[in-house]
Amino acid sequence: MASINQYPTKETIDGSELLVCFDVTNSDTRKFSVAALNTFIQGNVDANMSGYVTQYSAPSATAFSVAITNTTKDTHLILTPTGTFAAGTIVLPAASSTADGQRVMVNCTQTVTALTIDGNGATAVTGEPTTISTYGYFTLKYDKPTSTWYRVG
Repeated sequence: MASINQYPTKETIDGSELLVCFDVTNSDTRKFSVAALNTFIQGNVDANMSGYVTQYSAPSATAFSVAITNTTKDTHLILTPTGTFAAGTIVLPAASSTADGQRVMVNCTQTVTALTIDGNGATAVTGEPTTISTYGYFTLKYDKPTSTWYRVG
C-alpha cells in the first residue's frame, strides 16, 4: 500500500476532482467529487455561521433575573435594560444539559452595578464579571470535564 507522501502534491482543486472515502455501510472504498462534498457541507452546516442563537431580554427593574433558555447551542444574550440597575442575575444553562464547549456571549446596553452569574449546577464560573458597564460584553465557555464555565472574552 502506498504512503500518502509518495503521491504528487496538487495545489488547487475544482468541483470535478475526486476524493476517496471508506463507505461504512458497504464496507468498501468509494470515490466522490469535491462538488458532492461541498453540497454535503452546505446542507449540514448551520446557516448562521457564528453558531449563536440570539436571545433578547429587556429587564425593567433592578434585581432582575434572566435565564439562558437554549441548552444545546451557543447563545448570544442581548440585554436591553430600561435603565441603569443596581443588581441583576444571568442564569446559565443547567450544567447537566450543557454541551462541552458551549458558549454564552452577553451584550448589555445599560450599566448593571452588581451582576451575578448563576452557574446553575456548574462547579464554578471562573472569571465572571461582577458588574457590566453600558455597552459592555463578555463571553463564557463551558468545560464539561470540570463542570466549569470559563470567561474567554
